[in-house]
Formats: sequence, C-alpha cells, structure tokens
Amino acid sequence: MSDTLSLLTELIKKPSVTPKDQGCQDLLAQRLKKTGFDDECLNFGDTQNIWLRRGKARPLFVFLGHTDVVPPGPLDSWDTPPFEPSIRDGILYGRGAADMKGGIACFVTAVERFVAEHPDHQGSIALMITSDEEGIATNGIVKVIEVLEKRDDKIDWCLVGEPSSDKTIADVIRVGRRGSLCAKLTVHGIQGHVAYPEIAENPIHAFAPALKELTEEVWDNGNEFFPPTSLQVSNINSGTGAENITPGSVEVLFNLRFCTELDEATIKQRTHAILDKYDFKYDLQWRLSGNPFLTEKGELIEATHHAIKTVTGRKTIDDTGGGTSDGRFIAPTGAQVIELGPINESIHKINENVAIADLEVLSKIYEQILINLLV
Repeated sequence: MSDTLSLLTELIKKPSVTPKDQGCQDLLAQRLKKTGFDDECLNFGDTQNIWLRRGKARPLFVFLGHTDVVPPGPLDSWDTPPFEPSIRDGILYGRGAADMKGGIACFVTAVERFVAEHPDHQGSIALMITSDEEGIATNGIVKVIEVLEKRDDKIDWCLVGEPSSDKTIADVIRVGRRGSLCAKLTVHGIQGHVAYPEIAENPIHAFAPALKELTEEVWDNGNEFFPPTSLQVSNINSGTGAENITPGSVEVLFNLRFCTELDEATIKQRTHAILDKYDFKYDLQWRLSGNPFLTEKGELIEATHHAIKTVTGRKTIDDTGGGTSDGRFIAPTGAQVIELGPINESIHKINENVAIADLEVLSKIYEQILINLLV
C-alpha cells in the first residue's frame, strides 16, 4: 500500500462529520513535524484549525483543505460502512475519499517527497486545514486568515485541494468561483378562513407576481470567465397544514450565485426594488457566503499547467464552475488561488470514492508544482 493510500485510509476511519475533526489534524501534524513543519492550533468555537508551516521566508505556498465531511446519509444504503475504507477493483470507498481527505493525503505525501529531495528549497510551504468547511464556515478559514493577516503572514500562492477534476484526474482546475448570497424572505399577510378571503390577506397570492419577476430577472449576461448570475428558490414554507385556513405568512429561501459583473449591494438594491413594486409587507434577511473571485494568469496557474503536462502528458482547462470553497477567504488577501483535486463525480453521494491510481498521479502533480515554484 502506498504512503498516500495508507494515510487516506487512516483519515477516512475518523468519522469527522462537520464540524468535528476527530483527530485528523493531529495525525497530519505528527507526520509533518518529522519533515520540519511547525504546528499551530488556531481553534475557534467548535472548530479545529491547524496551521503547519516549514520555513519563514517568502514566497509562501499554501495547501488549503478541510478534514470535516458531510453526513453519510442512510448507512444501509452504502455497500460498505462509510467510515470503514474499502477497496474494490482499484477504487477506494469511504466518506471523504474525494471531498476532501483524498486531496489532503496527496498534499502530505507530495510535501514529504519534495522536502526529502529539496531540503533547502526557496520560500516556505504551509498547510492550512479546518474542520468547518462543509458547515456554515464561520469558525474555520475565515478566522484563520484574520489571524495571519494581523501578523502579516502573507500568502503568495494557495492551492485548494477540492475535487475539481471532471472526467479524468487534473482535466480541470478552478481559477475562480462565483459569489453566493443567501436570502430569507418573510411575506406577511392575515390568517383567515378560506371562505372569507375579503377579511384575510393571503401572502402567497400577494407574493406570487413578485416571485415570477424575481426568477425571470436578467441579473447580468456573465462574462468571459463566468456564466450569468442565477437566482434559485430553495424553499417555500407557509400555512398550518389545514385545508380551510389561509396562511398568515410565507417564508421563502433563495440564493444568488453571482459573477464579477455584480456586487452584494447592487443585488440587494435590485431585489428590494422588485419587491417594493407590490402591495405586501415583508422582512428580508441576507447572508453573504462569499464574494466571487478570479485568479488571472500568473506563476501559480502557469506552474500548475506545466506540472499537469509533465506528469500526465495532458493539457488542462481553466474553469470557474461549481459552488463555493474556502478559497474565497484567501483571494481577497491578494494571493493567487486555484483549486485542483480528485474527480468530483461521487462527492457528497452514497458510496463516495476515489480511484487509487488517481491519488498517485495527483500527489505527483502537487510535488511537481512545488518544484516548479520553489526550486
């Protein structure tokens, strides 16, 4: 069993459902301290974060990842228990295999080989790992980066090990992400008997035209890097469950995935302008999950393309699809940020998995990126 596979199986055995870490970070620290890394715990609330760094000089290259995983779902739907790693036909199964303990295992073994071969490398290497990425991400990387910024620990290059690959390993790298803005809208009416609508106010009826306008709004046309902004309603709740009562309120949850053509303030202003056209009372609460970011061509993207070509013989494409990642907290500091990790087909699914052969290729790509930038 290879070092990467062995480490990954040990990580999967730890049931680190968000925001729990369950000893994963201690395991990483024990290994990397032998390679000259200093470890620093930066825990906040119920979240464990670890900052592992080798060297003090710049440029600083950071591998960014998370040890928490999503809940496994119905255990009887898995072919084998989700926290008991299982190998079948060259595939490793287990929760977190692809998202993203696989990437972390590849980080670690790539760094170990690189340091053994290049102990006097330029600059510094660090791993920034959290247990709060799959949750609401309030005590994870967003807090760690605040600490680093206050003491002027500037990151030059950051590689996020999220599963970016599509059909084959390293066929896609993420060079940016859309922003994510969540909204909770409550429309107020007057509850009453369905037989007497004249003395009640049905908030569903009142809101329906506004809902149509919100969902049909053309927020922008996107640009060469991002698709157009999209508003999606994720939940609507109203009523008492009885057939003869008009509801007193309706609660609507919606989300906008927005590109660099828009900003938070503009989205809010345009949303209120639509709602205010209609005759109903409402409350609207917002939560910004992250702003969009884009890493343009530079040393990190160039080094990554070259590494993928060197290891696999294939070219890769740059992309900004998918959801959000913790890279959104690093990009505002001025660092170049990309995402490169395992194939994402099985992430968050029952029987999550990763090909064992892909692990070895990915680890070699990470090592080659370090060679391209720090040797």
